[in-house]
Amino acid sequence: MNNKSKTQADIPKRGAPGRITDHGSRVTHHQQRPWFREPWPWLLMAGPAAVFLAGSVTIWLAIASNDGLVADDYYKRGLAINQELGRDRLAARLGIRATVSQDRQGALEVALAGSASLPPALIVRIIHPTRAGDDRTLVLPPVARGVYRSDTVTIPVGRRYVILGDEAGSWRLTGVWTLPLLQPFELAPRSD
Repeated sequence: MNNKSKTQADIPKRGAPGRITDHGSRVTHHQQRPWFREPWPWLLMAGPAAVFLAGSVTIWLAIASNDGLVADDYYKRGLAINQELGRDRLAARLGIRATVSQDRQGALEVALAGSASLPPALIVRIIHPTRAGDDRTLVLPPVARGVYRSDTVTIPVGRRYVILGDEAGSWRLTGVWTLPLLQPFELAPRSD
């Protein structure tokens, strides 16, 4: 007999699936499912789909939000900083100091001291560190000699930069506040 002879066990029974190959292994026919019913294509497509979705959201955020930190005229602003420093130096020469407090209704009160003549009104700029839409500019009229008071003002709680100066813009005091002011806050000229 030759090596390729088939034994009774090698012959498929009637109704048994598959056929016997020359090597003696049984070949079965499985019902093939469509590709979209298999888990592997979906698993392989999930990574690129997630990256595409994240990229789309990032592009939407970049277009929809305003980047208020980037200035178009940065050179002019740099030159203006030197002029602003001159205002700080004048406040130091005049010995101007201020004590700022806030009452329960939100009104700001500024007590101004120094050798300079008292201005007819004070300008207070309260600046949010990153959102220009949250900035406030207040004009404080005098209520007594050297004391200036605002109307009730709603200022969101948080850290703010403050610039206090006269209407003419000849001097200024700067500082950093955390609102609401729970105790009086001292503003003094910057020493460079």
